[in-house]
Amino acid sequence: MQTWAVQDAKSRFSEFLDACIATGPQVVTRRGAEAAVLVPIEVWKRLQAAAKPSLKDLLLSDSGRGDLVLPKRGQARRRLVKEVI
Repeated sequence: MQTWAVQDAKSRFSEFLDACIATGPQVVTRRGAEAAVLVPIEVWKRLQAAAKPSLKDLLLSDSGRGDLVLPKRGQARRRLVKEVI
């Protein structure tokens, strides 16, 4: 992976993008610290497909979220409550 300072990435964006497409992910640094990565779209799509669904996606999905075992109605055991005087 090639590293680009943010100023260079901004001023030479076409070259930055071409390098990403030709050789793969490119790292962008700000003040010497890694800040971001530009990746080809194929890599991004593969990462998105492999990612776990978000909470919003899970809550809005029609599929079951797991097996929830509920006792039959009237069959649950209840605790005895001691009377406090």
